[in-house]
Amino acid sequence: MTTITNKKSNPLFLSTLMSHVELVAALFSGVLILIAWLLSNAQQETASIIFYLLAFVIGGYAKAKEGLIETFKEKELNVELLMILAAIGSSIIGYWTEGAILIFIFAVSGALETYTMNKSKKEISSLMELQPEEALRLNSDGTTSRISVSELVVSNQLIVKPGERIPADGKVVSGTTAIDESAISGESIPVTKQLDDELFAGTVNMSGAITMEMTKENEDSLFQKIINLVQTAQDEKSPAQQFIERFESTYVKIVLISVAFMLFLPHFLLDWDWNTTFYRAMVLLVVASPCALVASIMPATLAAISNGAKVGILFKGGVHLENISEMNAIALDKTGTLTTGKPVVTDFLVRPDLDRMSTLIKLATIEGQSNHPLAIAITAFAKIEGVGSVPLIHIEDKPGFGIEATIDGETVLVGKPDFVNKNDAFTFLNGIASTLTEEGKTVIFMRDEKGIAAVAALKDTVREEATAAIKQLQTLGIKTVMLTGDNDKTASVIAKEAGIDQYIAECLPETKVKHMKALLKEHSFVGMVGDGINDAPALATATTGFAMGEGTDVALETADIVLMKNDLSKIAYAVKMSRKMRRIVKQNIIFSITVIALLIISNFLQVVDLPLGVIGHEGSTILVILNGLRMLNRNI
Repeated sequence: MTTITNKKSNPLFLSTLMSHVELVAALFSGVLILIAWLLSNAQQETASIIFYLLAFVIGGYAKAKEGLIETFKEKELNVELLMILAAIGSSIIGYWTEGAILIFIFAVSGALETYTMNKSKKEISSLMELQPEEALRLNSDGTTSRISVSELVVSNQLIVKPGERIPADGKVVSGTTAIDESAISGESIPVTKQLDDELFAGTVNMSGAITMEMTKENEDSLFQKIINLVQTAQDEKSPAQQFIERFESTYVKIVLISVAFMLFLPHFLLDWDWNTTFYRAMVLLVVASPCALVASIMPATLAAISNGAKVGILFKGGVHLENISEMNAIALDKTGTLTTGKPVVTDFLVRPDLDRMSTLIKLATIEGQSNHPLAIAITAFAKIEGVGSVPLIHIEDKPGFGIEATIDGETVLVGKPDFVNKNDAFTFLNGIASTLTEEGKTVIFMRDEKGIAAVAALKDTVREEATAAIKQLQTLGIKTVMLTGDNDKTASVIAKEAGIDQYIAECLPETKVKHMKALLKEHSFVGMVGDGINDAPALATATTGFAMGEGTDVALETADIVLMKNDLSKIAYAVKMSRKMRRIVKQNIIFSITVIALLIISNFLQVVDLPLGVIGHEGSTILVILNGLRMLNRNI
């Protein structure tokens, strides 16, 4: 578990510091090379060699150490070893300047490579720095204590003043304020928080002082989960990167064997003198090194993961970035994914002889005693319509049917058609209930002693961004399929509203898996978006599983990508980002192989010397790294 206690313990800070030290050492070695060259021109050969040796040691120490440790630890050859051998070989045949320049440029490019790799991890570092270190705890006697966040426990009450960061996940106990949640959701507009509203660690209290109650351990906070997911993703290598790293060792062996032949064959076959033969072998060591090829993938992948984290898309590994670039179809759950998952009242109609507001007050009084999701939705609707607090009354819950209540001596029923008399229900107001049902709405009836008094229609509404998100996916050539456990009628209405290509209704968890396998057989690469426990099997079956950030822990753990803002439009963003990364990686690989081939051919034709070979080789490495860092740009 990562805990940031101070700047010096930040691995990224230490890595950046080391890259600066390496760069200073490289530049100092350059100064030593210049002094050595001047001494050589002044015929001070011994002093010149001493300064060259100092330049070798100071400039090449970091890379030599890295290469040797990796060789012994992994028991695999690497490009650093090629550079060391080339520099030593050059000095043996008297090319001190060339060997020293090789070390100098290799050291500078190595320091720049470390620096640029650190740049791609900047977003996760900035996230970690947002984690508060202290909190103001409210004690049982009314006093306060400022303590370390690590000492907090669930149920602690904390005071958060304006301008301070929320120290832990929790809920508002008292006070009202506006919270900047951009660190979590990427949304720049502050969110109003009042009694019982949820708070997230790392977000900023913008206005009023509030008292909050801690509801989650620090390691379970949403903020910490974001950090852990991104760090895990950055450590996990994609299949392409793993292949390149396996290829590196084999390639280095091929280069060393080629150099061994180069040390002798040109002398006998091409009549080169021994000095030229050895020199060209050393140049081959440099120009044939696969540094640029090795750096073609990882910087771009890390940059893409960092980019995603900043906008609320958490990748659990580079492999998922590769997979979604190939995605041809995507299945989406309905409730909580395409829809908000919370029913709202869309229609409220009353009998002509009744007053609408009085009837709504009566219905809200009854439903206010229930915690059923539909009752909660009706109560919320009543508040929006201007109904204030309602009195407590006695109700009798009829599970599976509805509620029976007595108001002012009158018995009132609220519930399904069968509970209030099905025939009366569907003939009320010229059969309006049938029309509402056809629209995919759930209809609740209220009956008094004179008959059906009112009807309320409720619907789980499509998310505001869902229709646009579906259209974006279709524009990218991705087929959209809705998998839902709802009945066919409701599924049909939601699918039409969202613009879905195909829907499959009445799905159980196991049938979702069955349909997912059929989609995989047809489209090869298929995504799945869900938020519930019932979606987990399908999320695991899909090529790439997307979980909504507000989803269940099971869905979040099973998925490969998490959408922190529950924003479906981020799927299209992720696909476009993945495809851009694929293009950049292809560009890098083609470019690096082309440069290596040209330098090798030029070496055989004796038109490239060691310094120029080093510049071409190391320059191409830096260029592919910088090209990969274009993935940090959010203009995908």
